[in-house]
Amino acid sequence: PRVAAFQRGGSGCIGGDAELRRSWQPPQSALVGLLFVRAAAALGSWALAIVWESGHAEVWGFTAARGWQLLRALELCQGARARVVSACTQGASLVWCEERPSLGAPSGTSKGAFRFCVCSRTLEVGEQSVHLGAVTIVLHNSPEYQLLASPQHVFLVPSASAFTTVSKFLLIWHAEEARLTVTAPSAGFVLSKVLHSSSESDFRKLLLGFVGLLSTLAPLDIHTSALSNRGGLLLVSTQGTVNVVEPDGTQRHIFDLEGGPLAQGDVVQLKTFGDVLACVSAGVLYLIDQNSGRLIEKKILNMKTVHFLESPGEEDSIQLLTPAGIYSFSFSGTEDGSRPEPCLVEMVFEEACRYYQRRSLSSSKLTVEKLKKGGTFQAPVALAAILQHSLHQKEKPGRGLQDTYAKLLNTMNQELQSYLSLELLKTCVVGAPETEVESYCEELVEQEISRVLHSDIDKDNLTYLNSVFTSFPKAAWKATRGCLQLQQNGDGHLVARATPEVWKKVVGGPLQDEVGLNGVVPLFELVCTSLLRFKPKWLPSFVELTQECVSVAWAYSSKEGPEGRVPLYKRALGVLARKSKRSEGDDELELELLLCSKRPKAVLQAVRLLIQLKRWQRVVEVAEKFSKVSPLLNKEIFTTLLAEFAQHRELDPYLDRLWPLCPAELTASDILTVILQHLPVSQEDPVPFSNEGGQLTVGLLKPLLQRVVQRPSVQDEMYGDALQSPTFPPPTPRREH
Repeated sequence: PRVAAFQRGGSGCIGGDAELRRSWQPPQSALVGLLFVRAAAALGSWALAIVWESGHAEVWGFTAARGWQLLRALELCQGARARVVSACTQGASLVWCEERPSLGAPSGTSKGAFRFCVCSRTLEVGEQSVHLGAVTIVLHNSPEYQLLASPQHVFLVPSASAFTTVSKFLLIWHAEEARLTVTAPSAGFVLSKVLHSSSESDFRKLLLGFVGLLSTLAPLDIHTSALSNRGGLLLVSTQGTVNVVEPDGTQRHIFDLEGGPLAQGDVVQLKTFGDVLACVSAGVLYLIDQNSGRLIEKKILNMKTVHFLESPGEEDSIQLLTPAGIYSFSFSGTEDGSRPEPCLVEMVFEEACRYYQRRSLSSSKLTVEKLKKGGTFQAPVALAAILQHSLHQKEKPGRGLQDTYAKLLNTMNQELQSYLSLELLKTCVVGAPETEVESYCEELVEQEISRVLHSDIDKDNLTYLNSVFTSFPKAAWKATRGCLQLQQNGDGHLVARATPEVWKKVVGGPLQDEVGLNGVVPLFELVCTSLLRFKPKWLPSFVELTQECVSVAWAYSSKEGPEGRVPLYKRALGVLARKSKRSEGDDELELELLLCSKRPKAVLQAVRLLIQLKRWQRVVEVAEKFSKVSPLLNKEIFTTLLAEFAQHRELDPYLDRLWPLCPAELTASDILTVILQHLPVSQEDPVPFSNEGGQLTVGLLKPLLQRVVQRPSVQDEMYGDALQSPTFPPPTPRREH
């Protein structure tokens, strides 16, 4: 509709055209912008707003019957000396930046002072008229800004005449939220503030919120700026670097133009078409993938003055306006040999470069181009050919593949199908409604964790797993439970059906001191953290189950196995210690983790923890269970409990269960020595018969001493056979000469 409106020739449009042309005649001031304003459906959903430097603006509508028709003339500036320096439309609103000189300032004063104001006004365009809304001050006492509007945001870019101090950051105005975001390309997001009142719209007060950061920020280096079709701001630096600033204030590097630094008079044209960024600089057309920053194609033009035209609905071609005419360039119909390779194929060669470079003894740098043309390394070439064949199978079914590669394709066909299904699932996640996103994310996380568990757990994969567990904790727990096949059997015990190789990945991999201090934790700790969050009662059983499963995969003395490193129960205890809030059940978890390890030191630590908690019933139960494990552990446990028995009377109700645990090698003298060493020190003189019931008496100790004295000694058992011999003394051996 816009193109049809500007075509001259219909008899019904001549009068309207003439009136529109008269608006351009002198003595009009310089033109600031031709802007399209959203209008009623009867006008073709748009209207034309013309803004001049003096602040005068006109809104024109077009109909096929009457042609161009002036709907409203208005004055944007209130003062006679005010002037508009930049304007844009954001939805149905007109946004402009105007200069407001102070009353006492002469007309030739420098523009360096903070005397600019950014304003907004709604224009409700009807079929015959325009209804004006109130003027809203977005920012006042500000430097000069150039305004660029995306569908939801307005970018404020400092002009070249602004102070060096304030030309270090960009502003992003979110009209619907009345929020202003400050971002610096050298530092990223700085702050975001909602402007509730006009006093908060003062630029100088806004500056005080981050004045300490100003000295650390580098000045802006902007040669050209333009808007992308995704709502971001494209920036080209004087060095030829192309970056994009997103509406949330984050920045991403896209591409570096060739040809060295850009001079002030050099023209750079930017335009986005779908996922492709088109850039014209010094007579060269660059086609760049916005997502990966990869150069798709480069064309040398025979003219330097080129403008991009709007081409709605045609994202696979570019229309160029030149002095010689309008040209269309299609980048979807290029020959198959020059077609850009998929990102996955490009990643194959990049990964191969890193792989071969690490193993090369040569000092020369290996590049992707050398790898493709050298012919020395056939593995990445074969894999790239297979991937291209598989990815373009739908587009070109008849495309053949070498016999050698066909055999390899049959071998890795299952992995390729998994990859394609994963890419399809990612596409579903992007386009799914909010109600279905969670289920898609769970499936996606499950596939990703399963894929990583069946590959080498290096630092990169471990960092990736950490990000997955952090971003999707619940989905990661479900995926881990499914990959290990964790479940409770009928007796309530935790069982798993994962292979020994998977258990190796869970327990092995880089440890904490190997991955650094950047917040990345090993996989075993990630699983323990998930258990602690979603199934804390399973944590001790999981540690015990892991110990049993990895004993099949590793020898007990293997340095690579879990027993050659930090014990698993200590790693689980470390996860418990890092918990932000301590709860009542954490002591019980710590106790169970110590006991499930079945290590002597851990069992003794558990006994001491139970004593500290004064849980005497459980103390005796643990002593009865683990005294049967080894004589040495039996002696340590009994000695510890005997020392407690000497100090207080809490264990008196359990003496009939405690005395049978006395080791065989302990004598009455050894028992009395332990008792005397741990008797509590009294401040008063001891008396033979105390009324207090807290003292140790011989009567309490008598059953134990009788048990020890009546028990046959070790020497008696040693010589028992000889003493019971039928003939005593034994016969003298026969002498020999």
